[in-house]
Amino acid sequence: QVQLVESGGGLAQAGGSLTLSCAASRSIFRFNAMGWYRQAPGKQRELVATITSGGSTNYADSVKGRFTIYRDNAKNTVYLQMNSLKPEDTAVYYCSAYEVVAGLKYDYWGQGTQVTVSS
Repeated sequence: QVQLVESGGGLAQAGGSLTLSCAASRSIFRFNAMGWYRQAPGKQRELVATITSGGSTNYADSVKGRFTIYRDNAKNTVYLQMNSLKPEDTAVYYCSAYEVVAGLKYDYWGQGTQVTVSS
């Protein structure tokens, strides 16, 4: 069973920075992609950023230029560097990963970490 464990959430002021970490219980090489999603109260979960096994990245328009997703394969960890935080970035942030094995797609999720940005 794959486990994804997030850390690094907390309280930040608008304009500040936080870095989230997502540690996987096994090598992340085998994942087709990993990503970060977030869910604010009363809203649907939305994509924040993804990174493929080849290193290609994708960002939601709302975070482009402010957030950076990157990976450390040696540590089996994916990070989300968040700069210039805004109150609207307040949400529970979830780490995700997926792999395709024998034609079947397997999705994995972490438990989430709260990010609160004060104005």
